[in-house]
Amino acid sequence: MTFRPWKFEDILKISQLEKECFPAEPWSYRMLADSFASDNFSGILCDDDGEIAAYGGISMGYDTADIDNIAVAERYRRCGLGGKILDSLIAVAKEKGASKVFLEVRVSNVAAMSLYLKHGFRGVYARTRYYTDGEDCLVMAKDI
Repeated sequence: MTFRPWKFEDILKISQLEKECFPAEPWSYRMLADSFASDNFSGILCDDDGEIAAYGGISMGYDTADIDNIAVAERYRRCGLGGKILDSLIAVAKEKGASKVFLEVRVSNVAAMSLYLKHGFRGVYARTRYYTDGEDCLVMAKDI
């Protein structure tokens, strides 16, 4: 397995994995492609012999960064790939001058919240009925 930046030709496979991991509200191919085209965006993925096992993306602001998404294919879960993608995104943010990283997580996504807490993120505030299905999200942050 290798970790590397996204390439444009990865976006179709990423969008397919996005649908598998987030069936309620996946990012579309177009949204992923638009993000990829932005100078403020960086994407990291884990390539397992041509198969995308995990991926994540981060967008930079002035001195902060927002983790846009992290996903791990079902057969690769509980192997530490999500944490490695998260650490890679934080390293990108730090390298580009961010002092704080933010992310949003569904309040029902206990596995993701556990991962973020383990990596030093703390809850900042909740956004009520944030998702289209009415679920709340928790905004989390980490100083870097």
